[in-house]
Amino acid sequence: MHGPASPGWLLVALCAATGAYCLLRMRSSVEEQRRAAGGEALMGFGMAAMAVPPAVFTPPAWTWPAYAAVFGTAALRALWAARVSACHLHHLVGAGAMVYMAAAMAVSPASAHAHEHGGAGVPLLTGVLLLYFAGYVLVSGVRLLPVAGTGTSAVAWSDRPEVVRACRLSMGIGMLAMLLTM
Repeated sequence: MHGPASPGWLLVALCAATGAYCLLRMRSSVEEQRRAAGGEALMGFGMAAMAVPPAVFTPPAWTWPAYAAVFGTAALRALWAARVSACHLHHLVGAGAMVYMAAAMAVSPASAHAHEHGGAGVPLLTGVLLLYFAGYVLVSGVRLLPVAGTGTSAVAWSDRPEVVRACRLSMGIGMLAMLLTM
């Protein structure tokens, strides 16, 4: 994405750390946790790779279509999984947003991208995705608030629901930040 270098590196670190934790969650004894963790690890590492500041590394032109293909495949997988469980719809929207951003990066050179929306405003799809992820971040943040009377039980650290929610929140924030730089 095309933004300042310091926030870009913070976004890379946040997304890579989230992706790494999701890889560790793939060792869970709960099958649904393992499946969700794999998709979330892909999103975390993909977001980290896309957020590397262009001043440090400008990826070759074939990178953006490759990202679009990988996340297009992830979107199809999420669509297939959504027929059984609606919780996969968020993964579908996230993968679709990654395809959208990769396609936007493929058609827009780095130098011109920052200036192309000068007087035109925010494109409709970008605005819709911004609203969706802003809402997702707010709802995810509320879900992290402690509920009176709930204690912690002996759950494996990779299955802790509050840590999983925090990772999903951080990826939502990362997606929101990436969309803001579009």
